This record gives sequence, C-alpha cells and structure tokens, in this order.
Amino acid sequence: MKRKLEQLNLLDDFLFGSMMSYPGIGEEFCRKILKILLQVDVGNIRIVPQKVYYGSDTNQHGARLDVYIEEDGETGTIYDMEPEQKNTAELKKALPRRVRFYHAKIDGRSLRSGNDYSKLKRVIVVFIMPFDPFGKDRIVYTIRNRCEEEPEMEYDDGAVTIFFNTKGKNGEVPEEVRKFLNYLEETHIENEESEWLREIHRMVEVVRHDEEVSLEYMKVYEREKMIREQGEKSGKRIGKRIGEKTGKKIGKKIGKKIGERTGEVRSNVKIIRNMRKTLDAEQAAKISGLDTVYVGKIFEYIENYPGESNKKIAARLISEKSKADRLCAHRGTVL
Repeated sequence: MKRKLEQLNLLDDFLFGSMMSYPGIGEEFCRKILKILLQVDVGNIRIVPQKVYYGSDTNQHGARLDVYIEEDGETGTIYDMEPEQKNTAELKKALPRRVRFYHAKIDGRSLRSGNDYSKLKRVIVVFIMPFDPFGKDRIVYTIRNRCEEEPEMEYDDGAVTIFFNTKGKNGEVPEEVRKFLNYLEETHIENEESEWLREIHRMVEVVRHDEEVSLEYMKVYEREKMIREQGEKSGKRIGKRIGEKTGKKIGKKIGKKIGERTGEVRSNVKIIRNMRKTLDAEQAAKISGLDTVYVGKIFEYIENYPGESNKKIAARLISEKSKADRLCAHRGTVL
C-alpha cells in the first residue's frame, strides 16, 4: 500500500535521496549526517543520488548506489550512503559480498588513467538499517582489512565499511549518534529534543511539503506500479508457456522474473521517449539515473524504428542483450 510522503522516514530511499538532492538543503543535510555519524567535516562535495554503475558488458552485473558523495581534490574521500530497510536472511547473508562489489565498482571508476595507485581515493560505504545485520546487537560495526598474522600491523588500503543498526544496544557511541539513528527510523521530533535535531527536522519538513517532491514521489510510485503490473501480466503469460515444460511452480517463478525485466525496460523506453523531445541522451541519462550508453541505445532504436511502440522497442533491447549473453557464453565455452 502506498504511504503518504509525510509518512516516510529517512530510511526510505526516496525521502533520503530527495533530502540529499534538494537545492539549498541537500549539501547542509549531508554535512550534518557525516559530522554526526562519522565525526568528519567535509570540504567541497559533489552529491549524486542514485549513482548508477552499469556492467562493462551486457552480461556483467551493475550497481545502484543510493547516495554517492565525493569530496573535491585528489585526496578527498568518497562516501556511499545506503539506507536499507529490507530485513531478509538472504540479504543479510549477501551483505559482505555486496559491499565488496560496491567498493570494487567505486574504485574501478575513481582512478583516472595514468594515475598511480596512491591517488586512489579513500572509500567509506555506510549502511544504516533498522535491524541487526550480524546478530551481535551492536549499534555500529566498522569493517577494515587487516593482516591475520599481525592484527596490530597498520594496513590502510583506504576501504572502510560501517553498518549502523538503529535498534542496537551494545557499543559505546556518542549520545547524539543514538538520537540521530532513532530519528532516522522514526523521523518525528518531541519537544524535549535538542536544537540540532530540531534544525534537521525543519529541513525534512521543507522537503516533505514541497509540491515538486510530492509530484516526483507520485511518478516514482506510478512507475513502480506499472513495472509490477506489467511484470505480473508478462509473468503469467510467459510462466504458463514455460510451465508446460518445466512445471507450473518453476515456470511461474521464471516467467515472473522475465516479466518484471520486460516491464522495467518498457517503462524506461516510455520515460526516455518523452525526454527525447527536449533533451539529448546525456541529459536524459542524468535526469533518469540510467546509464548514458543504455539511454543512447534507446534513442537510436526510437529514431531507427519511429513507428514502433514502446513494447516493441523494449523487445528489441532485450533481444539484443540476450544475443550478447549467448555470444559471451559461447565464447566462454570455446575458450
């Protein structure tokens, strides 16, 4: 069921990203979060909500970072802020490797050609969640690489991961950290709360009641709803066809997955087609959060097949990816 914008807390991706990107508020809000949770003061920063790293090829996995923050300068730090509310055993089991992948993606794009490895920026990935990811009931878990044989030996590779558990009890942290973690989950304020928290809440209320933010929230909800409905519809049709050979249960599962992908691509085509009227591929990619190459491919298909529907364009995109996947698999078998 759709919640009203006023009911969202700061662990919701949409509100958190809207806060970070809001003109006149985003940068200050970001500075406050980093100051409270990490005890750092940042200089000039660049904030990118929904930073997308697509795979280097069609069969390679990509990553979508909730909020990417980069300090200016060669020695600046990159922060990836990840509010996470999905509490499943599968998610918790995959967290360490998910974080490893995020670090790899960020590192792979942050070192410029010709620079030596000493120029690789420090990367801090921060997860904030209303559950305990590791079962130790700690408020904070800080992860760094170290040498097993010499655990006290300094080994600074610049990679740090921090997990904040808003419900944690164990561990010593400043009182303002405890209050702020509680606020992130509840996102309302009592009269007795401190002035710094009331200031943050005033920022949140400005964003919550902004008409443009409300309109964008409606668009996001409708887009997700459309993807879900298209996925279910395609899933039933494909699942039924596959199910005749593989069994109803397996076929339905496979069909649903394929259908969801079909619905997502079709939705992307619809969005980019509208943007294409006034924007170029790079501008459309920036606004939509999609990869520039992917958006360029949609532009190309729309131009080459002007009479085709969004559904047919989406089918072409999916077909092209499937052919590339099969080619990669074939090459791998030959080698």
